[in-house]
Amino acid sequence: MESRNPVFSKRLFERAREDLIGSGSMTVGGTVYKTFVMLVLLIGGAAYTWYRFDQGYDVYGIMIAGVVLGLIAALVTSFVPKVAFITAPLYAIFEGLALGAISAAFDAEYPGIVLNAVLITVGTLFAMLLLYVTRIVKVTPSFRTGIIMATFAIMLVYVFDFILGFFGVNVPFIHESGLIGIGISLFVVVIAALNLLLDFDFIEQGASYGAPKQTEWYGAFGLMVTLVWLYLEVLKLLSKFAKRD
Repeated sequence: MESRNPVFSKRLFERAREDLIGSGSMTVGGTVYKTFVMLVLLIGGAAYTWYRFDQGYDVYGIMIAGVVLGLIAALVTSFVPKVAFITAPLYAIFEGLALGAISAAFDAEYPGIVLNAVLITVGTLFAMLLLYVTRIVKVTPSFRTGIIMATFAIMLVYVFDFILGFFGVNVPFIHESGLIGIGISLFVVVIAALNLLLDFDFIEQGASYGAPKQTEWYGAFGLMVTLVWLYLEVLKLLSKFAKRD
């Protein structure tokens, strides 16, 4: 039951079930519906900032606010799962505001790149879902451990690069459009995509375990976090290819 997300654990389900006895059980269908709701909210937020960008407004402040508030909502959701029915939708809205600004800026520099990134992200989602439901790829303990370790390593590199950025220094290659830089981005995209399998497995096991109905918001939140990460990594990878043209 363990997952890369600190709140995706068997202990979470046990605690939630104790708190919400009689609220109904978590289902895969219910989680999918709530994921769809969050996706609509995210798209709405993104459309707003994209529109303002096209109208010539400065959306940098909105982007920063979206990132900060989205991070706060994510942390609250992670550590207080019972309020996910409130914080998860808020996370989707805030991330949408940030993604809209980021996407508009990328599309202004590389026309058409956002549509391609969205199509690749959606295609990857369904491809991973197909691999999961057909059990072509099985989420075994060793598989789960490998993906978690790779994800953790990537996040450490990103945090390290963020800190170095304050001193005008970047981790070599990860922002470059050379073959090594593209290779690194491809690796990260693959790891992000494989994380979707862990999310599917967590949601399925949560439903089988009998987690309370309200936990569906938490499952939807975890899946949305992975999708946002995957989209950003695909966008970054495509921009590197565009720079080489």
